[in-house]
Amino acid sequence: MDIDIDYVQKTLVELLKIPSCGGYSREIVERVRKEFEAFGVETRMTNKGALIAEMPGKDSSRAVMLSAHVDTLAAMVREIKDNGRLRLTNIGGYAWGAYEAENATVKTMGGRDFSGVLLPDKASVHIFSDAAREAPRTEDTMELRIDEDVRTKADTEKLGIAVGDFVFFDPKTRITENGFVKSRYLDDKACVAVLLGAVKYLKEHKIQPSCTTYIYISNYEEMGHGISVLPEKVDEFVALDIGTVGPGHTSDEHCVTIVAKDSRTPYNYELRRKLVELAAEEKIDCRVDVHYRYGSDSSMGALYGLDTNFACFGPGVDATHHYERTHRDALVNTLKLAVKYITA
Repeated sequence: MDIDIDYVQKTLVELLKIPSCGGYSREIVERVRKEFEAFGVETRMTNKGALIAEMPGKDSSRAVMLSAHVDTLAAMVREIKDNGRLRLTNIGGYAWGAYEAENATVKTMGGRDFSGVLLPDKASVHIFSDAAREAPRTEDTMELRIDEDVRTKADTEKLGIAVGDFVFFDPKTRITENGFVKSRYLDDKACVAVLLGAVKYLKEHKIQPSCTTYIYISNYEEMGHGISVLPEKVDEFVALDIGTVGPGHTSDEHCVTIVAKDSRTPYNYELRRKLVELAAEEKIDCRVDVHYRYGSDSSMGALYGLDTNFACFGPGVDATHHYERTHRDALVNTLKLAVKYITA
């Protein structure tokens, strides 16, 4: 299978640069919509701001749906402190220590951007001695120091910064010569780029899906309510999301992970077996894994009562919800399985 991995990587890097999270996704959804449009794929928006692309298939009597989410981890201004710094609340599940000393951007309702950095309240060992080393990193002990000459709450308010403003952290994207991709927010922009790469492959090779195929770009997955509507005739729903790499897991940074169970539910056995068999036919390097503290759009959709078989697969990613890393091989394997599934 002739995969354009350079396109996938280029698209991924571009998507990672666009700030996005639950409640702030219009710019990135529009960017993805334009990419579908360039491939001649029709799209429509949901009321919640998600995107649904549709590709006609050979069999119009049935349909499948694949999804990936553009929303990532972020933060929001919870309080302007008396010293002019910002107390934040998290958007998505992560440890605050994962973002310590990370550069960030505050986006105000007035359209202005301000840079800053996330620090503990007690950051300097010169000032706070052992407390700087030993203090817990929590929502109540971290603050955003903005790069403006502010010393009071009023100083910060004069800039137009207010409670409810979104805060986005630097993704720090790097691609190494030996194929590793390091960045925050590979979850799940890597899978968005993979799905666009799959569409590109099908269009360039003039291959039609086996049945009507929908691609759902969700924008609230990290909040747990990414999928709220199911197009007609969909009897299989496959979420593309990251495989978690670590002790006690089979997932690998070079492979595609097929998830057997997450923290909420087992996935549909017949559909999982179908994916495993398709991977074997194409000699795709895959792993079957059980994930903890994990959910996907398809498993949450099942819990919300969507009447469809459901599965999940995606590239193996190390240090998930921290400074993540995968490999080009995993992107290729995930893309091949997506194409194989769509055309099977």
